[in-house]
Amino acid sequence: MIMQDRMTVTSQQQLAKAIFEIKLSGKLVGEITSPGQFVHIRVSDSFEPLLRRPISIASINREAGEMTLIYRAEGRGTSLLSQKRVGDEVDVLGPLGNGFSVDETAAGETAILIGGGIGVPPLYELSKQLTAKGVNCIHVLGFQSDDVVFYEEEFKALGETYIVTVDGSKGTKGFVTNVMTELPTELATYYSCGPMPMLDAVQKMYEGKKGFLSFEQRMGCGIGACFACVCQTTEETDKAYIKVCSDGPVFPAGVVAI
Repeated sequence: MIMQDRMTVTSQQQLAKAIFEIKLSGKLVGEITSPGQFVHIRVSDSFEPLLRRPISIASINREAGEMTLIYRAEGRGTSLLSQKRVGDEVDVLGPLGNGFSVDETAAGETAILIGGGIGVPPLYELSKQLTAKGVNCIHVLGFQSDDVVFYEEEFKALGETYIVTVDGSKGTKGFVTNVMTELPTELATYYSCGPMPMLDAVQKMYEGKKGFLSFEQRMGCGIGACFACVCQTTEETDKAYIKVCSDGPVFPAGVVAI
């Protein structure tokens, strides 16, 4: 059930250059149903900035009633969010969207999780849930450079993890596909989240494999009313267009025209 909650900041720290991790507690955490869902945050109590900011959920702690979000502070809204301190409250709408299904991969099978930049966070909760049920997870995480890499150790604790940077300052130089060519081909499922060109390359490389892609798109309302995040589909679905916020953000590979 989608709800609007005044959530309390329980932690705020900078992980890398312009990358922040914030933890929020509140009743909304009990409504999260799957990894890959997101929330819409009002970062100010005034009308400036006017729109909420969509941020994916990186981790869930149901016992503590707490969720973790990782975001890049690059604009007015996220910069204001980065100034929130422990004890502050923020207005959060969520959980929103349809996330990844962990039922698509069985215990003992291998899943490859490919993330790019700020598309990496939702894969962390996904990997936690997959590994908890006995799935062998391999992570390929792409970043621009060493100074924006985050959660390397957290992913390594869950499974085999490869870091890729465009400038070669950490891990393999190049793009996630450079590492993917070296990975086992006997995967059951792949999951990916990141910029559109990366999703396109991943999908083409794993053509014919079962995969799920999470799309990043500009949003206005987050609940399917404003049509700001509409994307065209392929012939594999009977819908001509889909809304990333309410129909997704996760879709089976081949559904969204990239």
